[in-house]
Amino acid sequence: MQSKPKFALSMLDLVAVREGASVGQALATALATAQHADRLGFARYWVAEHHNMQGIASSATAVLVGYLAGGTQRIRVGSGGIMLPNHAPLVVAEAFGTLAALYPDRIDLGLGRAPGTDPATMRALRRDRPETEADFPRDVAELQRLLAPAQPGQRIVAMPGAGTQVPIWLLGSSLFSAQLAAQRGLPYAFASHFAPRLLHQAVDLYRQLFQPSEHLAKPYVAIGVPLVAAPTDEEAEYLASSVYQRVLGILRGDRRQLQAPVAHFMAQCSPQERAAIGDFLGAAVVGGPETVGAGLNQLAQATGADELIVVCDVFDTALRLRSLDIAAQSVRLTAAPALVLAA
Repeated sequence: MQSKPKFALSMLDLVAVREGASVGQALATALATAQHADRLGFARYWVAEHHNMQGIASSATAVLVGYLAGGTQRIRVGSGGIMLPNHAPLVVAEAFGTLAALYPDRIDLGLGRAPGTDPATMRALRRDRPETEADFPRDVAELQRLLAPAQPGQRIVAMPGAGTQVPIWLLGSSLFSAQLAAQRGLPYAFASHFAPRLLHQAVDLYRQLFQPSEHLAKPYVAIGVPLVAAPTDEEAEYLASSVYQRVLGILRGDRRQLQAPVAHFMAQCSPQERAAIGDFLGAAVVGGPETVGAGLNQLAQATGADELIVVCDVFDTALRLRSLDIAAQSVRLTAAPALVLAA
């Protein structure tokens, strides 16, 4: 008998707007997917902050977290992530402090240091505020202070927010956030769903440098995994063509709404395009139940990840939910390993 895996499954949703559908329908699909993941026993459901991107409806991330948390029962809901350079830490603390008051012990705050958009939109978000490498660590520390219990004489208090201790995760696709997460004793999520090249190096560095903190006694790693599952490898490859089209659009600077699947799409691409799509999706798991089970288990074993956060952009909503069913069944879904708090 196959033993249960030592990792948990979670999901990151880009809240794709599908070709021919509306933003309202995209948000309804996100809620239906979160509810399904909740029933399956997924550990958490995150949404990512993006701006000025056709086909992605998750720009008002904190609002969306509240919508999803309000429609689910058990699953943790949060940001994967809030792009901290776009926001004052006090505003983030108040928003997520409010969410924590509404949904106790169910809210996560994942933080990234990228803008989540193009340079022109970045300037619109930041109002031309200059950024330095020191800003992100300083803002993370400030946000931690604002979410901690208020101290005597503290002049700026997040209300709501102070004392909620909303769990903070650091996210990244390079080595910078891995080092910072290790130094501050925070859980770390690597964005291998779109930038897998430094996955092993970043995870190894995080573990090597990890310093226990009041938040976490030992390293905790989650990794992003593009996922498309179906009853057969052939059908999964066909459904994955929606993802391949999205990636090719990103590489060409031609972002669109999520497209319907196309038969033999990769065969229509040039060798250079196929290679670029393959690099972008280097951590992807696409296939039938056996292929998916083996792929997820191999990724977890190779990285030692505590959690796999799947990104499942299947065009048809029913087939997307089926994909999560297959993934859960193929790895004998288990509860998330507990984040070990320091004594």
